Amino acid sequence: MSRTPGAVGSGGADGPDTLVRRLGVTDAVVIGLGSMIGAGVFTALAPAARAAGSGLLAGLALAAVVAYCNATSSARLAARYPAAGGTYVYGRERLGEFWGYLAGWCFVVGKTASCAAMALTVGAYVWPGQAHAIAVGAVVALTTVNLVGVQKAAWLTRAIVAAVLAVLAAVVVAALSSDAADAGRLAIGPDTSWHGVLQAGGLLFFAFAGYARIATLGEEVRDPARTIPRAIPVALAITLVVYVLVAVATLSVLGPARLGAAAAPLSDAVRAAGADWLAPVVRVGAAVAALGSLLALILGVSRTTLAMARDGHLPRALSAVHPRFKVPHRAEVLVGVVVATLAAFADVRDAIGFSSFGVLVYYAVANASAWTLTPREGRPARVVPVVGLLGCLVLAFALPVGSVIAGASVVAAGALVYGVRGALRSGASG
Repeated sequence: MSRTPGAVGSGGADGPDTLVRRLGVTDAVVIGLGSMIGAGVFTALAPAARAAGSGLLAGLALAAVVAYCNATSSARLAARYPAAGGTYVYGRERLGEFWGYLAGWCFVVGKTASCAAMALTVGAYVWPGQAHAIAVGAVVALTTVNLVGVQKAAWLTRAIVAAVLAVLAAVVVAALSSDAADAGRLAIGPDTSWHGVLQAGGLLFFAFAGYARIATLGEEVRDPARTIPRAIPVALAITLVVYVLVAVATLSVLGPARLGAAAAPLSDAVRAAGADWLAPVVRVGAAVAALGSLLALILGVSRTTLAMARDGHLPRALSAVHPRFKVPHRAEVLVGVVVATLAAFADVRDAIGFSSFGVLVYYAVANASAWTLTPREGRPARVVPVVGLLGCLVLAFALPVGSVIAGASVVAAGALVYGVRGALRSGASG
């Protein structure tokens, strides 16, 4: 069922439409960190605390376990299929064309909305009264950065990650060193339920999901069989340590009830710790983090668009690679235009529940694909893709009902489009 790695799509051989391998281990780790340590850590803790109460840390642990399984499966697959597209490629090669297409559909549609939401987050932090205009400007600027080469994007991401980590370190130190910190608030109490912990895990999982960006850039990584399996777990481990420290710090200062009700949990935490001077810094950090996430999201969506265009699931013109900068410039411009349009005219921050559902479907396909690997192909321990697949499905259906309905509708729409296209092709060939 699988092709040889060198035959993966049209990007498997050198040519004018082939991307160039410029990223090393450090670059790949930084891009993963830029995706994961983004705006999510500034906002996701509050809804997760509302769902799990004092079981917030249990929800974080659950999300981390599922993320580890997904990351391990993705790393093994990316090493064997080092082409642009991530799970779209893995599903196509290991499970069949439909499953690859469905993974790509969920990723492109869901993450395009996430890009617009992240752009609006930037606008809301930088200039609330002109959030839409700032969002469009951010999309244009970051799309331009991506167009001049992935190495430039990696350099910018490195600066963003350093700034965000510095802000988060300041928050953790201020909170844990204050008199307001109380370790007793970390204990699990009667306000916790299994469903709440599962829902919190589902909400927090997406803060980890950025390691997929390393895999979707597989065609631009040097020595991918070595680089990707090293970069993904390193990025995930660093992110987990950061998230645990931030969650412990905010929970110990605010407690689950106040944290669940917070509109800006990290800002509220530093104020509760008596470090009001740090609140504006946190605000700037959140804006910078959102920029980092947006930069990495545009990279990932454009590469999956490139891979799907190569196979004819999207217009083949989108598979073009710029002769000088060696980036999928048409795909990047299209993604930038769509995201900028959404950010200019719609507030999608409260309407992207389907994105969460879709990303979990995406990783479910990755785990199912990893299950089919043989030991000689680098298959992970059997328990890894099993736990990852089941975890993705459980977390997907533990999401709020509206998110499940919206997400399932998007998945069904993608399957319908695939079926209609197949029927039209059959009719034309007949």
